[in-house]
This record gives sequence, C-alpha cells and structure tokens, in this order.
Amino acid sequence: MKTISIIGEIGSGKTYVANNFGYIVFNADKEINKIYKSNRKCFKLLKKQFPYNISKFPISKKELARLILIKKSNILLIGKIVHPFVRKNLKIFLNKNKRINKVLDIPLLLENNIEIKGNILIFVKSKKYKIQKLLKKRTNFNKKLYNIMKEYQFKPNYKEKKADYVIKNDFKKMSISKQILKIKNKVKKND
Repeated sequence: MKTISIIGEIGSGKTYVANNFGYIVFNADKEINKIYKSNRKCFKLLKKQFPYNISKFPISKKELARLILIKKSNILLIGKIVHPFVRKNLKIFLNKNKRINKVLDIPLLLENNIEIKGNILIFVKSKKYKIQKLLKKRTNFNKKLYNIMKEYQFKPNYKEKKADYVIKNDFKKMSISKQILKIKNKVKKND
C-alpha cells in the first residue's frame, strides 16, 4: 500500500491537500497538539529544560512561542524533546495502517530525516503573496515567530527538487482535486 508525504512551505496548503486525497492522514501538527495536552512525560522534559518558562500542564503553545521569541535557538531544544514523541506516534500509525493507502502531513519530514520505504513525496507549491494573505488571517499569527520557523526549514526550491510530484495550489478545490486525481492515476500505473 502507498504512503504519500506532503511537503511545502508554512501556509502553502499541505493539510488541505493531505485531507483531499481520500486516504487516512497522519497530521503531525495535530499529534503535537495531543502531546502538549496529554503527555506528562513530554511536559516533564520541557519543564526540566525550561524550568522558569514552562508553568503548568497541559503545555501552553503560547509559552513555547514566547521561548522561541526570547531565543530563536530554543526551537531546536523544543524540537529535540517533542519530535521523538511524534516519531513514536508516527511509527504506531504506520504499523496500524500497513495495509491501506495513507497520507503523511509532516511539515518537517525532510528536515528531521524521516525516511519511509516507498514513500511518495508531493510538494505543495503556492504563490508567496497568497500564503502571506492566508497566514495573516490565522488567529494568533506572529510574523516574527513565522520568520524564525522558516529559518529552520529547508528552502522551498530544495523541497520541490526532492519531490516526486508537485501540486500547484491556487487555493481552489476543483484544481486541487484534479491534480490529486492525476497523481493517484500515475501512481496506480507505476504499480
């Protein structure tokens, strides 16, 4: 069965594309939110690393964002603590769903060297001005935090070169659906 991974810039529409494949989806951002809300072990590790900044359980994303804004390299320390929990959940997901097609929505897939045998990489390409416009509509959007996060991600050109397929996201459902169908048909032919 196929494993498809969606990669792209922050705000490019990766989650939207992943959810429109019609396959079961592993969404790393949702997994991180679950970890923050329910994983006391992760909380204890973060509290140990940042004893004066992490106040209570469940973990507050606002506190983590403040840590990154105070010192941008904190993003790496947070990632070192949180990503092993995400990897564990990913492994469980992959083992549980071996026999079905699936989509992985993992923004830092390449950056974290997550390799999955037979993985099909799809890069979601969007125009910068459209990304900016949509990001500004997000609640709690912080331009400084966004720029820090971008610094720690691979450049879009690199991601696009690594991809097996590219979906040009014009943020129109019909266009995305047609491109997904084309990719599904190509993948089926290559079986």
